[in-house]
Amino acid sequence: MQIRCQLIRIMISETEDGQVIVLKETDGERVFPIVIGFFEAAAIDRRIKGHMLPRPMTHDLLASVIEQMGGRLARIIVTDLKDHTFYASLVVERNGDEILIDSRPSDAIALAVANDTPIFVEDHVLDQVAGPGTAGFGFTV
Repeated sequence: MQIRCQLIRIMISETEDGQVIVLKETDGERVFPIVIGFFEAAAIDRRIKGHMLPRPMTHDLLASVIEQMGGRLARIIVTDLKDHTFYASLVVERNGDEILIDSRPSDAIALAVANDTPIFVEDHVLDQVAGPGTAGFGFTV
C-alpha cells in the first residue's frame, strides 16, 4: 500500500556532503529523513521558495520532456530501501497508461515539488525507517 507523504523540511549544509530532506505521512505522525546531494537539495529549495532560473535545469528539462511527449507526472513513489539506499519511481500517465520510471528519490521529489505532484511512500518503507514526532532526528514535527 502507498502512503501519501509531504516534504516538511530541507536541511542544507554547505560544509557537509549529504543534505537532508524530511518526509512526513500526510494523515499520520511518521517522519523520516533521506540524505541527498547538494544540487538536488538546492533544486528543491529553489522551487519551494519560488526562485526560477533563466534557463531550465535538469529537473525542468525532464518535466518538459514528459509533457512534450504527451505525458503527465501523476505521482512519485519512494518504493524501497535496500542497503541504506532509497529507491523511487516516477509514475507518468500517457494515453491512459501508467509508465513507471526508475528514479533516485531526490530527483523524483525535486520533480514533484516543481510540478505540485503528490509524493507517496510504500508502507513497508515507512515501517522500516519512520518514527512518530521527533523520531530521534533532532527536530520536532
